[in-house]
Amino acid sequence: MTSIKDQFLSAFAEFAAGRHDVLYSILHEDFVEHSPGNPSGRDAFVEFIKNGPVATAKFELERVIADDQHVVVHYRMTGGPGDQAVAVVDIWRFDNGLITEHWDVVQPVAEGSEP
Repeated sequence: MTSIKDQFLSAFAEFAAGRHDVLYSILHEDFVEHSPGNPSGRDAFVEFIKNGPVATAKFELERVIADDQHVVVHYRMTGGPGDQAVAVVDIWRFDNGLITEHWDVVQPVAEGSEP
């Protein structure tokens, strides 16, 4: 049986490679998004992400922490040329192999700093 960490990392790699429809297979239909301004519900969330700046961003994964229900990832995300990088910590809660909830913290990365 694949761990939720391995399942998440596989989906993260696909998403980072531009295959955004992977979200449909890993998010629960009743997915709850806790970030203000982002929609809940799998379909609404996927469309929001696919049509926003995250869809074309570059991701540099730094850390992954997991337990039986959660995967926490820390990464650097960069948009287009000249855009300031941001440090992101995402917390994903799984239930029966699907992501059911998401929280995040995002902050700008100072020029020249390490993640």
